[in-house]
Amino acid sequence: DLAQRRIASINFGAFNAGAFDKMLRNYAAVTSFNSNSFTLKDIREYTTLIIQVTPQSVFSSETLSFIREIQKSKEVIIAGFGNTTALQTLDAFTIPLIWNPHNTVAAVEQSAAIIFGGVSAEGRLNESVSPRFSAGAGYTTSKIRLKYAIPEDLGISSVRLNKIDDVVNSAIAGHATPSAVVMVVKDGNVIFNKAYGSHTYDGNITTQTSDIYDVASVTKIGATTIAAMKLYEEEKLDMDADIGTYLSDAQNTNKSHIAVRDVMLHQAGFVNLDFLGNLRSSDHTRDSSFFYPVKAGDNYYVRKDFYRDVMWPKMLRSPLPTRGQYVYSDISMFMMKEIIEHQSQAPLDQFVLNNFYKKLGMRTAGFNPRRRFDKDQIVPTERDNYFRKALLQGYVHDSGAALVDGVSGHAGLFASANDLAILNQMLLNGGTYGGMQYFKPETVEMFTKKQSAVSRRGYGFDRGNGTSYPCRYASADTYGHTGYTGTCVWVDPKEKLVYIFLSNRVYPSATNKLNSLRVRPRVQDVIYEAIAESKRSMAILVD
Repeated sequence: DLAQRRIASINFGAFNAGAFDKMLRNYAAVTSFNSNSFTLKDIREYTTLIIQVTPQSVFSSETLSFIREIQKSKEVIIAGFGNTTALQTLDAFTIPLIWNPHNTVAAVEQSAAIIFGGVSAEGRLNESVSPRFSAGAGYTTSKIRLKYAIPEDLGISSVRLNKIDDVVNSAIAGHATPSAVVMVVKDGNVIFNKAYGSHTYDGNITTQTSDIYDVASVTKIGATTIAAMKLYEEEKLDMDADIGTYLSDAQNTNKSHIAVRDVMLHQAGFVNLDFLGNLRSSDHTRDSSFFYPVKAGDNYYVRKDFYRDVMWPKMLRSPLPTRGQYVYSDISMFMMKEIIEHQSQAPLDQFVLNNFYKKLGMRTAGFNPRRRFDKDQIVPTERDNYFRKALLQGYVHDSGAALVDGVSGHAGLFASANDLAILNQMLLNGGTYGGMQYFKPETVEMFTKKQSAVSRRGYGFDRGNGTSYPCRYASADTYGHTGYTGTCVWVDPKEKLVYIFLSNRVYPSATNKLNSLRVRPRVQDVIYEAIAESKRSMAILVD
């Protein structure tokens, strides 16, 4: 359980410590230290230490003394690189140890991945170096997390996948978006992970694969739906129960007898509502105070009861003109947030953080990222000239979510591509990841499969139609969601494929070019074409 660990990596002379630590950070938050520049006070709060050593450093009495003492109070893992004869100096230690005879970038990345279960360990010592480390010694471990690989490991051509570059770079040149990150996971292996462009068109900050994006409506599956799935498994949420069963406010309204399943299928009849029109000058101010605590943006604070006094009553009073029909409305997920928080007795953001993000090792995922990360790590969305009159960077783009302190059921989640890949690989695995079970396989299947007689949707999840949506080649079993800011997540169980596309297409102002140019589906088509070519090549080899 990664949520229970605070991890530090300490380098005692390894040559490629930077590459080692970078790989570790794909799996968890890891703080790096060098052996000559830390004190015991610096590592006091860490529960787990990953100690990098070489043959030179393990022959040092100072290094051995440090390991001997620190293992008494902390979980210690030794990662060694170089000649295996040095293992004799570690004969008396019984702590976990991984030793790679090579000290190349590839070797240290492999060792880092083995520590977290991204790669299985199967190696054995070729010769005896001590009583404990005899010829044939070694353990076998299982792969339980994502592996960061190259396409050729799976027989897929990098050249074919790199055609993604043409699609995305053309979109950036055409001002459809200033930046993008594309990530592809096949069979549990990350085979493509690339950042494009800059945070803004002036090019001051180059996009990184670790950058944090406002994922907009991907929140619906990345937070709200997985929360509903957990409550369903805990028998705290009945899909056939009515809203009024859970929310006393909804009783004696036209929302009372709407089934939860219809809410999650977007066929409850909810209309789309605008709340900015209800915002008066007395409802917001430039400065924070007890009465104006809701921060919607820089120098923009909303009064604390605006949601309960204005927004929530407006939702409860709204008509239901299309009940039983598929009409996509964000009010559905406002309603689900209310139900989830009532049944879990926890705020939605804290519920998903504690039950999923921390445990899975999702370092960036969450709401209100400006409270946790440097601004430059967060990609800006829009230059808001109509509501907050400011550049939105780390504040949710959606105005309805902004008015409820950035945490809503329909929008507000920020994340990196890697974090979304971890979460959706867990779903693709049938609810397991990193040796932990988050859902039963049947729960994942129930929520992600087609559940509506009037639309293609599952509970919370959008789905493919098997012909043209979300792209030409995705199977009819594909599930996921898109986001208004230019994002999407699609999982294809048939191909064991996870596709992540993140962009800030609404910068500096909202345009529809990303959609009109079909950037997201065209990138997805390239992925399927590369996979199909690899299958044809394998068939030729077999023949």
